[in-house]
Amino acid sequence: MIVALSGGTGGAKLVEGLAAEIDPAELTVICNTGDDAIVHGLYVSPDIDTITYTLAGLSDPGKGWGIAGDTFAVLEQLRRLGNEAWFNLGDKDLATHITRTRLLKEGGKLSAITERMRRVLGVQSTILPMSDDRVETRVTTAQGEIPFQEYFVKERWSPEVSAVRFAGAENSQPAPGVITAILNAQAIVVCPSNPITSIGPILAVPGMRSALAKSAAAIVGVSPTIGGSAISGPAHKLMSASGVKASARGVAECYRDFLDTLIIADEDRQLISEIQQLKIRAVTADIRMPDLAHKRRLAREVLSLARK
Repeated sequence: MIVALSGGTGGAKLVEGLAAEIDPAELTVICNTGDDAIVHGLYVSPDIDTITYTLAGLSDPGKGWGIAGDTFAVLEQLRRLGNEAWFNLGDKDLATHITRTRLLKEGGKLSAITERMRRVLGVQSTILPMSDDRVETRVTTAQGEIPFQEYFVKERWSPEVSAVRFAGAENSQPAPGVITAILNAQAIVVCPSNPITSIGPILAVPGMRSALAKSAAAIVGVSPTIGGSAISGPAHKLMSASGVKASARGVAECYRDFLDTLIIADEDRQLISEIQQLKIRAVTADIRMPDLAHKRRLAREVLSLARK
């Protein structure tokens, strides 16, 4: 069994490659839920949905989120009626959130609802939320503390950030199956997701880091940064705000207590010795994934390193 820790867009690219290179039924994805938000009264779980849509063959490759070919009639009508509509929800996508919200109100757990949805959509891989408990990523800006989605989507990650925290993490527990998956894995992959706000919330759940440290599996990560910037999104800004150098070495520092190998960009080869001083093997590769061929090629490299 291969276990992947993932956020949304960047992680989904490697997850898609992994699912294409192995039997997808042997892949378990542990998803960040720190980005989850209530939008128009609906419970939205962006990273779970991105992974689910990707593995179901429904995702919009151009946007990196949502469902391909979706329409936005409901969103436009919401705007017309005077509602804030900065969070883009497609019409088909809304059906997911309506269903999830109903099932949660009926007493269902996020993990069970995620399992039900992935089966209905024909996804063979297992998708696990990091926790059934509410953990909310919040960022501090000059205007005060705001939820991550407001910072990321509404403000388009433009404000300067001075701190990041995961509200509720200290009282959360790993979702059913998460720790078992980690301890029984043959290989564990840390996807090229934001180490602060995508992988960070997963690691903030009590018991997660210790399980990764105890696992006998090889743990291979892929850097989401090239040079001092993220391949996409604000990872470099949030790393700096969290006191971590925005670089592949900074990524390694985030995972130094459990990571065996980190794949970094060819352009960052000068950081190999610094990363290896952390007792993490550093390997260079082309880590950009513009299409399925590149996703599969990087997945093969990850799997090969894990087997070694």
